[in-house]
Amino acid sequence: MSSTSTSRPLLCLLCLALLFYSAISELCNPQDKKVLLKIKQAFNNPYILSSWNPKTDCCYWYTVTCDSTSHRINSLSIIAGNPSGQIPPEVGDLPYLTILEFHKLSNVTGHIQPAIVKLTHLNFLRLSWLSLTGPIPDFLSKLKNLTFIDFSFNQLSGSIPPSLSQLPNLNGLHLDHNKLSGPIPSSFGNFPQGIYMFLSHNQLTGSIPSSFAHMDFSYIDLSRNKLEGDASVVFGSNKTTQIVDLSRNLLKFNLSKVVFPKSLPSLDLNHNDIYGGLPVELTTLNLQYLNVSYNRLCGQIPVGGKLQSFDYSNYFHNRCLCGSPLSSCK
Repeated sequence: MSSTSTSRPLLCLLCLALLFYSAISELCNPQDKKVLLKIKQAFNNPYILSSWNPKTDCCYWYTVTCDSTSHRINSLSIIAGNPSGQIPPEVGDLPYLTILEFHKLSNVTGHIQPAIVKLTHLNFLRLSWLSLTGPIPDFLSKLKNLTFIDFSFNQLSGSIPPSLSQLPNLNGLHLDHNKLSGPIPSSFGNFPQGIYMFLSHNQLTGSIPSSFAHMDFSYIDLSRNKLEGDASVVFGSNKTTQIVDLSRNLLKFNLSKVVFPKSLPSLDLNHNDIYGGLPVELTTLNLQYLNVSYNRLCGQIPVGGKLQSFDYSNYFHNRCLCGSPLSSCK
């Protein structure tokens, strides 16, 4: 028998062994791989997903990660690419996802995908800077592991579901830059302490919930809405709030009676209907930013602390506020 005829079976065996080794060495779960390829197709095979090649291990594909032990897909994060169409329902078929992020994809349209409710392990959900429309779904309250929600910079409309306050671990809520209307739910006074809450640039109406008196927000931004009434419930001596932005609303309350958190470095109240004077207590705060312009404040700006370090434009267009950096009081 010739050496050539002997080597051919060996070569075939070697090829089969390599194919077998390749098959068993792939970490990616085959079901997860099928789901990801369906998502790619639903998004019209965008360039950002070009690494999603069915011949390669999906644990090494761009924009996804696998759990180091189970090798199931636990993160899908597509940022600043060119996918188009609606969020495919197949995202709900990646049962071990903890992170789902679609960000700065202006050609992604439609409603928030209902199939997301199946992702019971999810703790980080960002669908921001897309072109989403429709309401914020009530089903989000069922995803008890969520710590972060970001739906900012979309075209979402309707009211904010009160059930979001049922998320026991939420520490960040970004619903800003949408078309949301109606009141801020009073149940939002039941959020975990220290939450970051951004509701700015919407069409929210009504008053700030009295339940906020019991809340200690790290950062609260309610600016550029149509909120009315008393905002003093946001403040309090025992709170540790870092940033408060209530600017460009219709708020009306006596600022001189407000007790501020000692921790507060940034306060923006411009363009409201706030009256009274600036409390002397403001001189004791380590303020890095302050804007009370375009209100109905009166009296002398207290001397001390950081108050004279701000530009006159941070104080002007008030009823009769005076003193440095404005003109002297008569």
